[in-house]
Amino acid sequence: MHAFGYWGVTRKATSLLTPNHRWSTPLAKLLMSNVAQQLLSGALSGLATTICLQPLDLIKTRIQQGDHYLKPRRHNSSVIVNIVQEVVEKQGLRGLWRGTLPSLVRNVPGVAMYMTGLTQLRTWMAKSSYFASAQQPVRANSSVLPTLSNTGNLLAGAATRVSVGFLLNPISVIKARFESNMYNYPTMFYALNSIIRQGPSELFRGFMASSLRDAPYAGLFVVFYEGTKKEIALFLPATSSSHAALIHCISAASAGSIATFITHPFDVIKTKVQVRSEARYNGFLKTVGTIWQQQGVVGFFSGASLRLSRKVLSSAIGWVVYESLLMFMHKPLLG
Repeated sequence: MHAFGYWGVTRKATSLLTPNHRWSTPLAKLLMSNVAQQLLSGALSGLATTICLQPLDLIKTRIQQGDHYLKPRRHNSSVIVNIVQEVVEKQGLRGLWRGTLPSLVRNVPGVAMYMTGLTQLRTWMAKSSYFASAQQPVRANSSVLPTLSNTGNLLAGAATRVSVGFLLNPISVIKARFESNMYNYPTMFYALNSIIRQGPSELFRGFMASSLRDAPYAGLFVVFYEGTKKEIALFLPATSSSHAALIHCISAASAGSIATFITHPFDVIKTKVQVRSEARYNGFLKTVGTIWQQQGVVGFFSGASLRLSRKVLSSAIGWVVYESLLMFMHKPLLG
């Protein structure tokens, strides 16, 4: 039975279990993994990454939103310094964490829903011979997550991310505008009321761009993350929790950097659509044309260094927290 293969148990031995016996064993309990544990681990992962990295997210939004930050400069770092100085002068250091509340409202349940949904979907897909991994993981004790083929990982990551993204897109719009200095929203609820008055469709601005960014990003991330874990385990045995955490950290950071760079243009488009209200940014195709006319190819990589830095760090922190917590919770069952 393919679904049990990733626990290091042979398919032959597993197939000898009776149907009732399968679901009463600790092995089966781990396979179907406690949803509450996954939600808790995902929520704590989202909490940690959001609080630590909110300043980078705010600066990225300010760079991408437009136009007075786009004056020619010798180095992109001068733009970052300019934004930081402006924020600190007007609002103090706390200003760098502006937008933390909408970020938490989006990211804590968002990460929890995404990671739980991804784990559950991968568990279900692992039952299929088409999506199950053809080879057993080299070091099964470095993870408690299901293993799939590259195709399975790509589809699972993309489908889960788009589904969660649709549910949370309204919060993404509020978050982007709250972080922007183009809207003087005193509170998140004021921002919500203001956006709703413009029409319900405003809450789903940028969803197409978000989907075009998030679907390939999530799919590619899971593929590279699982592949890197497998390769690292060849020369770094997960003989302890610290070794396992190191494997997760390196794998997530590597996967995050590759997937982020590939999908960054869609992040720029999404931010423009959600933040800018001018007619030239009304819709995906118009926004693409505007960016191309104003800045060319370079415009599609505005804020790339910041997003890359943030994604590498958030991926490393998030997946280490998530996998480590799940492994800790499962330790009594794993014996």
